[in-house]
Amino acid sequence: MNLKQILPKNGPPIEEVSKYIEKYKDEIIVIKYGGNVFIDRKIFDNFITDISILSKLGLSIVVVHGGGPRIKRELDKSNIQTKFIRGLRVTDKSIINIVESVLIDFNEDIVSSLEKKNSRALSINTKRNNIITVVPESKELGFVGIPSKIDIEVVKNAIKKNIIPIISPLGLGVDNKTYNINGDTAAGAIAKSLKSRRLLLMTNVRGVLNNEKKLIEEISSSEILDMLDKEIITEGMIPKINTCLDAVINGVAAVGIIDGREKHSVLFEIFSDKGSGTLIRK
Repeated sequence: MNLKQILPKNGPPIEEVSKYIEKYKDEIIVIKYGGNVFIDRKIFDNFITDISILSKLGLSIVVVHGGGPRIKRELDKSNIQTKFIRGLRVTDKSIINIVESVLIDFNEDIVSSLEKKNSRALSINTKRNNIITVVPESKELGFVGIPSKIDIEVVKNAIKKNIIPIISPLGLGVDNKTYNINGDTAAGAIAKSLKSRRLLLMTNVRGVLNNEKKLIEEISSSEILDMLDKEIITEGMIPKINTCLDAVINGVAAVGIIDGREKHSVLFEIFSDKGSGTLIRK
């Protein structure tokens, strides 16, 4: 394998890449591509390039995507106002139809973009290859679900064939109705089911910041809990952090929160000694 031909010139050092390819060769890495970083097409194209590189290097990658900004854009077009409770969108019948349509369109965009890079990918959503069964989160949130069962065999079979599963954060209830799932929650549930070595949450912040707004490169779950108690971590970061804690407590070796706006942040997080964001361990 000629790493020089595969890796970008402004990527991680080749000697470090070789070491980490060996480390991850029999492991699964789940990557959540956050809604707030994919409105910019340049960032999207960079992400597609990185995922394609990981696949060509022989790593087993699973992608779970979000869709918040795209959903908001479509709701705005229809003059539909939404509210959030505990960071989750209240979703009625009219909204869930838009949410499902937007997420599936984006899912197919990722798949076709990867295929243009000669990487095979598989759409997984409520209309095709659904793997997630949900229970309603709460009555007040409407069609928002929590994963209760995941048919992980579909994902494992794709990985065995060197196909990248691309999963929308949608699930079906026992009533066969579609429910929206928080993207981080969906990614965490899939990472736990797969017992993945890593879960990476790509977002539009550098990672977890301390009181002085400086990046924390590595932190334990007990330290994270302390930051929550002191309200250093607030608002939209709370569901993300709860996903991280749940994942590391339930078999995922470590979770990284990384800035998807930074070029090749995924490659640096996986293939360099320094990483590119905050790594959370048990």
